[in-house]
Amino acid sequence: MIVSKALPGIEAEDRARLVKSLTSLGSCPRIKSARFDDWFHGNEPWPCSSPEALKLLKHLEATCFPLECAHTGTKIGIGVATGADRVFISAGKPDIEPDRLLPLALASDLKDGKVKWSGHYLANPWNEKGLIDLDKNPRFESHLRPHHELLSSRHTAKKDRAENWHKTIDRVNLSLFSKEKLYIADIKERLLPALDLGKTYPQHNLYWITSEQWDLRVLGGLLISAVGEFFIHCYGVRMRGGYLRFQAQYLRRIRVPDPKSISPKFAQKLRQAFEAQDFKLATEAAMEAYGLDRLPEFDECLSTTK
Repeated sequence: MIVSKALPGIEAEDRARLVKSLTSLGSCPRIKSARFDDWFHGNEPWPCSSPEALKLLKHLEATCFPLECAHTGTKIGIGVATGADRVFISAGKPDIEPDRLLPLALASDLKDGKVKWSGHYLANPWNEKGLIDLDKNPRFESHLRPHHELLSSRHTAKKDRAENWHKTIDRVNLSLFSKEKLYIADIKERLLPALDLGKTYPQHNLYWITSEQWDLRVLGGLLISAVGEFFIHCYGVRMRGGYLRFQAQYLRRIRVPDPKSISPKFAQKLRQAFEAQDFKLATEAAMEAYGLDRLPEFDECLSTTK
């Protein structure tokens, strides 16, 4: 399969030369083409990119691992949705049982690759066994009782038993709280992960990444590089104002090298780049980690991510 893109001035191009370029990758300065042995399958979206970018994308898909991968024990998820944030989320400690207080990270807490917690808490109706018993948590029950009508009218409460009116839409995964994880805000102008050291739980507009094998600072360095952002530009959706959507379905399609294949030298460079938020250093190290060695077609792709 040959994929081509017309450039300005193509209307003045000689027809025979144009046809030759389209069918056999002939030389034509007003059209760019690339040959593909394989194409996108099933319901996969077709990235809207140049032939060079698509060729690079297919190469990386074939030679690297998906970001969410059993091989590395890397998982991606989204924070807790409550269905009533103004009831469950407080800017400060509400007067409830201490074990019902869960420090909550918001998108606005992500700054310079770190989580600068703003002091928000989730009134958490879940424990390790499931939904808590309100009779055993009277202060929690008193906190929610004035909002009983609102909470009971939510779809998540209507489809469940009436006595479970105090649940959030999502169950809180308490084991996630204490893990180191990368947070990525749903809507941002570029891919800017921030590292949580197991001190907060994410709100619903934050995606999280955990891994059994990756040093998350090294992975963060890969993601903030132009290589990491390249995938989002290929797969993702750009919104009004130039903002990008970083949804799990796009994050999962990012490709990364095997963490064991990254030398200590480049791992340290990626770690340093992430901690300093040095995007140039991150890109230089990522190019080496991916084995790209400044491919000419990738240089052109990088110019579209700035």
